[in-house]
Amino acid sequence: MSASSSSDQQLRLLAVHAHPDDESSKGAATMAMYASAGVEVMVATCTDGSRGDIQNPAMEDAPHPKRDMAGARRLEMANAAAVLGIKQRWLGFVDSGLPEGDPLPPLPPGCFALQPLERATAPLVRLVRQFRPHVILSYDENGGYPHPDHIMAHKVAVEAFEAAGDSERYPGMGEPWTPDKLYYDRAFSPARFRALHFALEEAGLQSPYAERLAAWLEADAEGHTPPAGGHETTTQIDCGDFFEVRDDALRAHRTQIDPLGFFFAVSPELQRTVWPWEDYTLIKSRVGSELPEKDLFAGIR
Repeated sequence: MSASSSSDQQLRLLAVHAHPDDESSKGAATMAMYASAGVEVMVATCTDGSRGDIQNPAMEDAPHPKRDMAGARRLEMANAAAVLGIKQRWLGFVDSGLPEGDPLPPLPPGCFALQPLERATAPLVRLVRQFRPHVILSYDENGGYPHPDHIMAHKVAVEAFEAAGDSERYPGMGEPWTPDKLYYDRAFSPARFRALHFALEEAGLQSPYAERLAAWLEADAEGHTPPAGGHETTTQIDCGDFFEVRDDALRAHRTQIDPLGFFFAVSPELQRTVWPWEDYTLIKSRVGSELPEKDLFAGIR
């Protein structure tokens, strides 16, 4: 029988992310808010980010990322974690890159997305059993967007949530621990982007979301719109007071985030007025809680 969280007073939250910078673009304000309230927050970063391209024009001639992208991103991750006030652990896998072309080229041998599931999950099970989170945050089946490492991060998070409390699975990875709740992040919620888009237009400002919204709303020849996402929001975390912290964490990832780019199109003040939440879907719960929720630890506290 596995350990349970019912008698444990210190709340703990574990977020599973594919690359360094994902933790700052998805759920960062939530994590910063909980950390400031005394919750222990840990990010598990699956890969080293070594195959990421430089996304910030100001960093195009920087020597360090050209020579050692993984090393540069390791320093960026440490800076972002310090901004958010969280802990972070590397799971030790190599970035798979984002294949492009038609047909798509094969993924690089040995990369994270090509690992057998149990091999890819074992370090996360070890971390779950050491850190003993009550709540795990992950991506949906599509990875939030279909990057092979994001999809694999989803798979290992679900596998670890199910397996970490079973003493017969993953032997030698520590004493079993059963997390209480599993959530999928909804950073790309269409409702949020619509609200921000219309708020910008009403303020007479240019919206960077028009193209994305048009793709979501585009009808086929018979007038059918694309199907709605498979997961609806169940849980909204009111974390608007930490949007500036989130933005500072994003800017810490200097190779990946353009400080003049997409993520900063809407001021924190306007976001707090229009959409002061970060959105999640409760996927599995081993405790009783009523939906909708305003707290990831509802039913646990």
